[in-house]
Amino acid sequence: MELIDALRGTGAVREFQDRPVDRDVMARVLDTARFAPNGGNQQSWRVILVEDPATKAAVRDLYVPGWLEYLEMRKAGVQPWAALGDRTLEEAPIAAARAITGDDATAAAGGFAAHFDQVPVMAVILADLRLLAATDRDLGRYTLVGGASVYPFVWSVLLAAHAEGLGGVVTTMTTTREPEVRDLLGVPDHFALAAVLALGYPVRFPRNLRRDPVESFATVDAFDGPPVTSP
Repeated sequence: MELIDALRGTGAVREFQDRPVDRDVMARVLDTARFAPNGGNQQSWRVILVEDPATKAAVRDLYVPGWLEYLEMRKAGVQPWAALGDRTLEEAPIAAARAITGDDATAAAGGFAAHFDQVPVMAVILADLRLLAATDRDLGRYTLVGGASVYPFVWSVLLAAHAEGLGGVVTTMTTTREPEVRDLLGVPDHFALAAVLALGYPVRFPRNLRRDPVESFATVDAFDGPPVTSP
């Protein structure tokens, strides 16, 4: 696979064939992804491949509540969990989501969320907080930089999976229930839940991915400088 084709064609995949993924395949994917760039080459990631059906179902049950909260906030016109959002506007939709429980919650979630436990590969990605150089830690705002030592690895997993004929998607809804996930999987307190990847042989690979043009986000010399035009 050509690199440019991979970069422009690795879209989110949420529909998978009813076909298992051998652990050897995932071992090759992770063997390639481990060369991802990361701060100080400290390789602060940990991966848990969740294979036990009961544990996968438990992760699904921790995914669904966050997804319902997301849906309710979007329905209310609120940007979910925005770093600079108005938390008072989040209260009513979150309360509405939390009022939906049990089988009703799973039914309301529908689709991918309701069947999250059935994904062929569920890979929990953790970050060792002791090893992240979060240079924005003391700026008095939402911290972001530490993720630069973890999320390139996550992206490399997706690219390496694509090269193996797999597709997948990064999910973060379970992070809203991080303490419960930590308890479920026996994760030490100094690890943060960065993402859960769903991977498998796709029903179809996405085509014609749509993104805003270069001039919509890139400028020269200043935030309001002249735009960099698309080729």
